[in-house]
Amino acid sequence: MEHLEFRFAAFGEPIAVSPDETLVGVVGSGNLEVMIERPDLGGDCRAVIETSIQGYSATWKQVVQDFFERHKLSNVQVSINDGGATPAVVMLRLDQALAELRKKSA
Repeated sequence: MEHLEFRFAAFGEPIAVSPDETLVGVVGSGNLEVMIERPDLGGDCRAVIETSIQGYSATWKQVVQDFFERHKLSNVQVSINDGGATPAVVMLRLDQALAELRKKSA
């Protein structure tokens, strides 16, 4: 297992949703679990990743940075438990988690 953590400066305004967290996915072969939380990070974004595949730190950093930047997020933490998912599946789950969080606030 590899533990990765990345922190990025804010890309936009904090998302105004409630509840403060959501969880999607399931850890398994080729899949992953994503939790999005809204702690006070001083506006920054943070990604915490537990992955069974080692040596892909740069890829993980690029994927989560793209997610935060594309959605103009700030004050958001993403926690990922990975079971060997491809970057496309990671992005799908991240988008799904954010959509679920926003849906719960409607």
